[in-house]
Amino acid sequence: MASLTKNRKKVAEKIDSSKVYSLDEASKLLKDISFTKFDSSVDIDVRLGVDPKQANQMVRGVATLPHGTGKTVRVLVLCTPDKEAEAKAAGADHVGLDDYIEKISNGWLDIDIIITMPAVMAKLGKLGKILGPRNLMPNPKSGTVTPDVAKAVTEVKAGKIDFKVDKTGIIHTSIGKVSFQPNQIAENAVEIMQTLSKLKPSASKGTYFKSVYLSSTMSPGICIDIKSIPGI
Repeated sequence: MASLTKNRKKVAEKIDSSKVYSLDEASKLLKDISFTKFDSSVDIDVRLGVDPKQANQMVRGVATLPHGTGKTVRVLVLCTPDKEAEAKAAGADHVGLDDYIEKISNGWLDIDIIITMPAVMAKLGKLGKILGPRNLMPNPKSGTVTPDVAKAVTEVKAGKIDFKVDKTGIIHTSIGKVSFQPNQIAENAVEIMQTLSKLKPSASKGTYFKSVYLSSTMSPGICIDIKSIPGI
């Protein structure tokens, strides 16, 4: 506990909580303030000027991070037998249908993402209560319900992520690892921000980007100057 307090003190000395940092400064600083023994995730938190309770102000989308997430994504493809070989060839970790639906019903969830095809979506209905709360239910909007399952697997493995505004109006997602180079962290952040910019609902009035913070696992957030983000 003492070492944790000591580490926090060191971090506090490096971050000026009253300062707004450029994206490039923050991406470099993140590497200096990470004191975990593992390769921490880098997260971005974007507060949007939207009311998620209004259907016409819901912000949800996908982005393909240029440098990936740094995570090994475990993919399950639920498909008909004729698609199994191409799903496996694309890198899916698990491929099948009824056998995996039964495994999930019995509590197996050793996966990060499920990809399926429109023809078998009806079979997944009974899994809604299990998959929904864990954000694992396939959705056409996020590209996880598609006839081209192989392409979807390739994209997810390459760094495609799905994000959605929460009930408080914040987008929270991982955009890399502390082991990334600062320019890789910054470029992944730019990709997310530019994607969010394009998704601005016409019903959203006033300031759209209210605040942006970068953080790593267990580190405090670093406030980003929105004007320092290209294309915003």
